[in-house]
Amino acid sequence: MKSAYELAMERLEKQSPTHKLSERQKTEIADIDAILRAKIAEREVFLRGELDKVRASGDEGEAAKIEDQLARDLRRLNDDAEAKKEKVRKG
Repeated sequence: MKSAYELAMERLEKQSPTHKLSERQKTEIADIDAILRAKIAEREVFLRGELDKVRASGDEGEAAKIEDQLARDLRRLNDDAEAKKEKVRKG
């Protein structure tokens, strides 16, 4: 007898079947992830350095702006990477 989870997974698979990725697609997605990690690290190093300088000067308003910018940049980078990965998945 199947569990409710197994039955739900079977229904989901019928509604939208999963697609197997080719080795080329897996490699492209891995490359996109590697580039994303590098870009994130670059932005974090730069903006955290700026943030430290601003906090040392005592300007909390400017520090909040830099934190917001970092959050926006990270979100944008992740969104761009996800769009590229989806394009690869669809072939």
